[in-house]
Amino acid sequence: MKDDLRDANLLWFEIGRQAQETASREPFLRPLLHEAVLTHATPAKVVASVLARRLGDGRLRALVVDTLRADPDVLGCLEADLRAVTARDPACRSALHALLHFKGFHALQAHRIAHSLWRHAREDVAHWLSSHVSVTLGVDIHPAVPVGRGVMLDHATGIVVGETAVVEDDVVILHGVTLGATGKRGGDRHPKVRRGALLGAGASVLGNIEVGRMSKVGAGSVVVDDVPPHATVAGVPARVVRAAPPRALAAVPARLASAGA
Repeated sequence: MKDDLRDANLLWFEIGRQAQETASREPFLRPLLHEAVLTHATPAKVVASVLARRLGDGRLRALVVDTLRADPDVLGCLEADLRAVTARDPACRSALHALLHFKGFHALQAHRIAHSLWRHAREDVAHWLSSHVSVTLGVDIHPAVPVGRGVMLDHATGIVVGETAVVEDDVVILHGVTLGATGKRGGDRHPKVRRGALLGAGASVLGNIEVGRMSKVGAGSVVVDDVPPHATVAGVPARVVRAAPPRALAAVPARLASAGA
């Protein structure tokens, strides 16, 4: 717990330092950096300011701050996501860069707020926020969907995730991915994406199936059957094109560059 708190404090200290440094060398961005980061005393207020600005609705500031106070684990997940993006996306220059400019990061954090509201029986507000994110950012994730820590939505445009899907820790989802149903049944009808999986751009994963731990789904694939752990699948319909023993793979996902993004 102490290590987590120390890491969080270091992260926000570094974001503040980066914001001050950027403001000093780029006058055009100085008002944005002061409004979004430098004038706020707590990380929750920084997050609220960034999301409200991105989604174009000032009312979100109070909603985000209140949600983070009631459910502090959401902020811990956000911090893990920031570290994941900074470490794994070659296009990311810093944590501040992701915090201010990455639409996928914004969409995911707005979803985390919506999911917390959903779990606390505020379903109407959760649906409103989810719909607003869909219209504003082009990312449609049902507020009931649980998402693990250290997740990255790269570019994110066109991502659709259905109500009974599950996304575990350290997953990477590229733009245009659908985690959908087949339309043939009700109930639990959406995919379960296990830890460390990577879903390539434009992939469609359909039905109550599993995308196994540390697996990869090729761009444009249509997946209708379970994907084994540590496997790579591709095609329409997707087939296993590579299966590697777990000992041959790293414990965490490779940088996004290795996926050909």
